[in-house]
Amino acid sequence: MTGGRHLVIVESPAKARTIARYLGDEYDVKASVGHIRDIPVPRDLPAEMKKGPYGKFGVDVEGGFDPYYIVSPDKKKTVAELKKSLKDADTLYLATDEDREGEAIAWHLLETLKPGNSTPVKRMVFHEITKDAIQGALENTRDLDVHLVDAQETRRILDRLVGFELSPVLWRKIKPSLSAGRVQSVATRLVVERERERMAFVASDYWDVTGTFGPDAEQFTAKVQTVDGARVATGSDFADDGTLKPRSKSATILTEASARELVQVLGSTPATVTSLESKPYTRRPAAPFTTSSLQQEASRKLRLGARQAMRVAQSLYENGYITYMRTDSVTLSGEAIRASRAQASELYGSQFVPDKPRVYTNKSQSAQEAHEAIRPAGDHFRTPADVAGQLSGDEFRLYELIWKRTVASQMADAKGTTSTVELKVENEGRSATFRAAGTVITFRGFLAAYEEGRDASRYGDDDKGDDKRLPQMEEGQTLPTRELVPDGHTTTPPPRYTEASLVRALEDRGIGRPSTYASTVATIQDRGYVLRRGTALVPSWTAFAVVRLLEEHFGPFIDYDFTAQMEAQLDRMARGELGRADYLRDFYLSDGTGDAPIGLKPMVDDLGEIDARAINSIDIGEGITLRVGRYGAYVEQYPTDEEGNVVEGADPRRANVSDEVAPDELTVEKAKEMLERAKDDGRVLGTDPDTGHEIIAKDGRYGPYVTEVLPEPESADGKKVPKSKQPKPRTGSLLKSMDLSTVTLEDALKLLSLPRVVGTAADGTEITAQNGRYGPYLKKGTDSRSLETEDQIFSITLEEAEKIYAQPKTRGRAAAKPPLKELGTDPTSEKPIVIKDGRFGPYITDGTTNVSLRASEKVEEITEQVAIEKLAEKRAKGPAKKKAPAKRATTTRKKSTTTKK
Repeated sequence: MTGGRHLVIVESPAKARTIARYLGDEYDVKASVGHIRDIPVPRDLPAEMKKGPYGKFGVDVEGGFDPYYIVSPDKKKTVAELKKSLKDADTLYLATDEDREGEAIAWHLLETLKPGNSTPVKRMVFHEITKDAIQGALENTRDLDVHLVDAQETRRILDRLVGFELSPVLWRKIKPSLSAGRVQSVATRLVVERERERMAFVASDYWDVTGTFGPDAEQFTAKVQTVDGARVATGSDFADDGTLKPRSKSATILTEASARELVQVLGSTPATVTSLESKPYTRRPAAPFTTSSLQQEASRKLRLGARQAMRVAQSLYENGYITYMRTDSVTLSGEAIRASRAQASELYGSQFVPDKPRVYTNKSQSAQEAHEAIRPAGDHFRTPADVAGQLSGDEFRLYELIWKRTVASQMADAKGTTSTVELKVENEGRSATFRAAGTVITFRGFLAAYEEGRDASRYGDDDKGDDKRLPQMEEGQTLPTRELVPDGHTTTPPPRYTEASLVRALEDRGIGRPSTYASTVATIQDRGYVLRRGTALVPSWTAFAVVRLLEEHFGPFIDYDFTAQMEAQLDRMARGELGRADYLRDFYLSDGTGDAPIGLKPMVDDLGEIDARAINSIDIGEGITLRVGRYGAYVEQYPTDEEGNVVEGADPRRANVSDEVAPDELTVEKAKEMLERAKDDGRVLGTDPDTGHEIIAKDGRYGPYVTEVLPEPESADGKKVPKSKQPKPRTGSLLKSMDLSTVTLEDALKLLSLPRVVGTAADGTEITAQNGRYGPYLKKGTDSRSLETEDQIFSITLEEAEKIYAQPKTRGRAAAKPPLKELGTDPTSEKPIVIKDGRFGPYITDGTTNVSLRASEKVEEITEQVAIEKLAEKRAKGPAKKKAPAKRATTTRKKSTTTKK
């Protein structure tokens, strides 16, 4: 395109800057900075609209379900600048992303800017931001796809209808400010159901025997398989409730006694090789990344959360390093396949590239968000070495991951041999068989470039013997039995979801789409339904109440299949096979006759009475009930007589439940501890001699604390002073060494005196000693340093504080402390096991794997065997992952001048 001026509009400034580099001076590239319009909340509607059909939702549910859009205040300036640029333009190019959301942004721009008939409008689409791709997009424009717009608008309207109908029910029956959502509520239900499984789980013990066989130079280990002809149960034979699976009922569960007896009988009896099998081993590379698989692998290998991974990928895309990052397609373009094969051959050798290109197909027929997998941009990929000077940190690591995965996807299979041996040991009428497997890789193939991460299995029963070489043997050969070792295990509850595994669960069920995964996972955390513990997602008690209410009264709208079918209907709409108005009418207004299920509105209108007390209650056992209140969760127990009957008219005992106590950790014993401690809640400690205010000890949502009781303030006119204008009482959390039942007035006054001014440093900055969430620390301006003990808060001198600040900062890590206890050597890692005192309490470690001790476990009671078992169980669950805290997104309230569709 030559001659005249041309306006190109994209979503982000970064994308605009990159595209502008590839276009001539006659192109003016501007950014809309995301959506410029949205459906307003009812209070932001114009006065004349509030009483009409748009008044409740901003959507005309009485007509054709047309939404009413307004331009948000923060976009007025942007829209004005775009309109000004459009006046001087001979052509308007809408170059937003080619997915539903991008198509909708382009449509909103068109509806708002209203170019005249003399200004041609062209839809410009591309999957990567390279010079060739941009030039190709200019030469191959298309019209706006109204079907994609319809699908995106329908998704937005569905979310508005569900949220605005269900959220008020939650406000009335649980507590204010809660929200329900079409996808977020289903995601929350997944997390809650997993926690319910953990709460119902009953641990089972089982034992196995590991044998060491072979001559001195060629010893290998094998696991027991059968005892006296009966198969021995392993961890994978147990169901999620801790009992044997139906198919495993015939398996024998070895007890400690039977395992030790077996070892005693078989002792050092020689083993006979009864079976040998060798077969070729072939492993294919994983497909290129989709949005979901990228988020999962970024979590495993880079410790990035879903939201953080997508933010980094967005930056890489907008700056021209990778192709579009919201896709559920695993296919590669012809040029990408050629680039991958050429690079693999150049870097690893022609023998690492198969004769024919690999073609990957999507498992889901609905894959539609984009038409290519995530890969490096261009027809010749930049290697990680090429971009090392341009990218750093997470951007470089994620680019390297994408590059490796893409190149490896076009490389040859890994080849090798898998050998399996079975041994039999017999003595005194008893027999046992043992099995060992080993794989020898003879040709690494794609493994030379990349190996896909795997989530650790629950019990480690999927060990295929990778990289384990077995010695040469023959059937009938006798091998010396070096050692038989009995090992005890305890079944573990199903693991909690992580961000990555929750995304995979949503994808497997067909719920949500690539563009929504990260935002869904982020939303349920931002709303307080799900809390993070390390990488695990733990549901709050509020989430239990919300899910229960939705399950019992709005079952279809939280059903997994129903939600997946809604996604399928949106896919049909995007293909032009389904009308928007008809679908929304059935969804919202259907009376349940015929094949259509009952609609949302009739269900809400016929809701009937909801027992709020029952919805917000969970039975813990022994007459103890957890209740979800407006200010948090608490446990409650009514006094009973000798016969166990509730004493009529008696007040219940109550205790707050801290957010730090996960639902599956709230046992009857834990609840009793809380109730016992709560006896001291509100205990008057005495009077502050300086102020005359009463000092009390309380047990709060975030732990025990002391506070002063301020007199009721009075205004000059005798009216009650608003709470927001009342003075705040001094409060102080108890130190770890203090107990709610024994804290004294003297202790309380010391806590209320914090922060303590230690003195003024040489540079004139004041140094204070304080007690924080993560322990005692010093503060000097914005520079904080940890203290070793709580006593130092009250005793450290200015000279000692200045010495601490004279030392280099250790990024929050204090000097290493001596271990609390030393416990032998771990048989797996072959490293010493110790118990250390960490930031969050004592923990077991072998230097690689860490296991925190529960509050009920005492350091002196942990034996070497217990420590070994805990470390083994932790390894089976997978390594603990650390993630840098994500920056909180800035949200802007949208309301502005009106534009009606």
